[in-house]
Amino acid sequence: MKIATWNINSVRLRLNQVIRFINENNIDVLCLQETKTQDEFFPSEDFKKNGMKYQYFRGEKSYNGIAILSKIKFYDNNFINWCKKNDTRHVSVKFKNNIELHNFYVPAGGDEPDIKLNPKFDHKISFLNEMKSYFSKDVSAQKILVGDLNIAPLENDVWSHKQLLNVVSHTPLETETLLEIINTGEWVDVMREFVPKNEKLYSWWSYRNRDWEASNRGRRLDHVWVSKKLFSQVKSGVIYKDTRSWERPSDHVPIILEIDI
Repeated sequence: MKIATWNINSVRLRLNQVIRFINENNIDVLCLQETKTQDEFFPSEDFKKNGMKYQYFRGEKSYNGIAILSKIKFYDNNFINWCKKNDTRHVSVKFKNNIELHNFYVPAGGDEPDIKLNPKFDHKISFLNEMKSYFSKDVSAQKILVGDLNIAPLENDVWSHKQLLNVVSHTPLETETLLEIINTGEWVDVMREFVPKNEKLYSWWSYRNRDWEASNRGRRLDHVWVSKKLFSQVKSGVIYKDTRSWERPSDHVPIILEIDI
């Protein structure tokens, strides 16, 4: 099975890109973030025509929004309103063998990395702490977690560790909390099992960079985790950079997980 995650930054605007990506890479399950559309306008029929007949999505106008689209049947659709906000940042489903798939869009956190001065940053840290509490309760379950977590946790997950230490997405409070979620939830950070921690690895490049590839000032904000019990079934993990050069691209690129379930 190939599972992909992608912050698409408007599914309706980039529908043709998503369809192209699915077909060129033979994707079985696609998890999208920042779909930015209300449910009644989600392009459900377009995905069904391309084999994604099983769908679970939650959206809102202009912001957030999340979706799981699949060629493989799933059940037990669910979501959690983290921090008691109805802001469409999470969905989950179950596949055969009771494997859970969680798709997240963690709050970006605003500009000021101070929970007292910045309500958006406080929301982000509260969101992460709720995730940590939730996933530490049942570490025996077989789970996959994907999404835009808006944190680059390791030194080589950003283009400059020193310059970004006080920039939201790479501050010590964020990175330490994310690593605590991994540890307490007994997750495996898939991409860092295939790419050594001493190598640079990114999934996002700002629109502000005139030539994103030449400057290569990226961050690894998008993630794929599996529970430790599942990792032996993982075949590969790939950050698919090609889409960043497509016309009017998302600033994020997809990650493809191949796993035997």
